[in-house]
Amino acid sequence: MKRNWIAVLTACALSMSVLAGCGPKEPEAQIGAPEESGEPEGTGETQAPEEESAPAEKAVTLNIFAAASMTETLEEIGLMYAEEAPEVELVFNFDSSGTLKTQIQEGAECDLFISAAQKQMNQLDLAADPAVNEEGLDYVLEGSRVDLLENKVVLAVPDGNPTGIESFEDLGTERLSLLALGNEDVPVGQYSTEILTALGFLDRLEADGKITYGSNVKEVTTQVSEASADAGIIYATDAFSAGLTVVDEAGTDLCRQVIYPAAVLKGSKAPEEAQAFLDYLKTDACMQVFEEVGFSKAQ
Repeated sequence: MKRNWIAVLTACALSMSVLAGCGPKEPEAQIGAPEESGEPEGTGETQAPEEESAPAEKAVTLNIFAAASMTETLEEIGLMYAEEAPEVELVFNFDSSGTLKTQIQEGAECDLFISAAQKQMNQLDLAADPAVNEEGLDYVLEGSRVDLLENKVVLAVPDGNPTGIESFEDLGTERLSLLALGNEDVPVGQYSTEILTALGFLDRLEADGKITYGSNVKEVTTQVSEASADAGIIYATDAFSAGLTVVDEAGTDLCRQVIYPAAVLKGSKAPEEAQAFLDYLKTDACMQVFEEVGFSKAQ
């Protein structure tokens, strides 16, 4: 009897074990299955990627070759133009007009040329007098050339005017020991030669060793500012910018008008933008900047 109860208990235990093994199992995680993102289940549709913003328009670069006497004014106007045309980058190259003309002729990239005299522009303009454009150069874009500004040639002295020079006529006296001039291949030097020739002083001053030369008007201005010369013949605009004392101004009886021509060049990669900047230089806002330092609108 005892053995029968043991058999019954053993059978019940086996039945319960079998039933437990037949119950539902937890699903095993799949190897490599994506982790849950935490986002609500979608409808099965693929979400389109966000559109990328369009890249900023690439700036147009304009290479402006301008006479050294325009350095301060054009740098100021360049800041103004950045507000007007932020997509245009202006790169200035300031030097003597003769040097700039040579650089253009030798292949330098230039979109707009502003000379301190007609001669250097004429040497690049096929429409100019062949007697000046002897090589028949054809760099100026037809219809773009304008007379932009007028300057004045003046006699400037160092601070305090140590030698008491008061006029161009004083250059022929013992008051002068050393006079600073521009080289003969730059406009300010050519105007200076005209003045000294008209006064009859040039040959004597050269023979007496009383002339020192600079490669552009800024170098001449520096010599006067540092008092390494008793006086210098420069432009009114450079005298103003350097804070020099002007003791005389050359009239048309001593030298020709100082006109600054400007033109877009045929080799420009952005002629429309170059013309737009040239047009901007003729606006009242720009003329005010020019006139503040001594330029005037060309007549």
